[in-house]
Amino acid sequence: MRRAVCPGSFDPLHMGHVEVIARTAGLFDEVVVAVATNYSKTSMFSLEDRIEMASEVFRGLDGVSVAPMGAGLLADFCHEIGASAVVKGLRNGSDLDYEVPMAVTNRALRGVETVFLPAEPRFAHVSSTIVREVHSLGGDVRDMVPGVVARRLGAKRR
Repeated sequence: MRRAVCPGSFDPLHMGHVEVIARTAGLFDEVVVAVATNYSKTSMFSLEDRIEMASEVFRGLDGVSVAPMGAGLLADFCHEIGASAVVKGLRNGSDLDYEVPMAVTNRALRGVETVFLPAEPRFAHVSSTIVREVHSLGGDVRDMVPGVVARRLGAKRR
């Protein structure tokens, strides 16, 4: 059984995330979407809300489950659930520069490998930060996020 983890804060989950996770499901037997808390940022959505939204989005995708990651190391989380790989989407060279040191660290700590998938070009500009900023300034983000996220963002705006 080949199990991979797609980690992130998913605050909010966007179509770039969805696309990478769907592709990951085609490469591994099982994919765990590990929803984490980024303690260096103020979250738009609670951990529970992010887990609920991700669970709804991935409900129909075979082999994909959603779980809270907790406050520990990603390498330890992978070890605990028996995952041999982390899969990360890359939009550009800056993402690669950020992700490679973490990939090397995860391998050194627990032998967990990292697989990088290039972003689908139509989503290469999308990030959670962009979604939050566009939304906060009154812009339409419906093409950037799944329907459940768009509805929750709309409710926040009201």
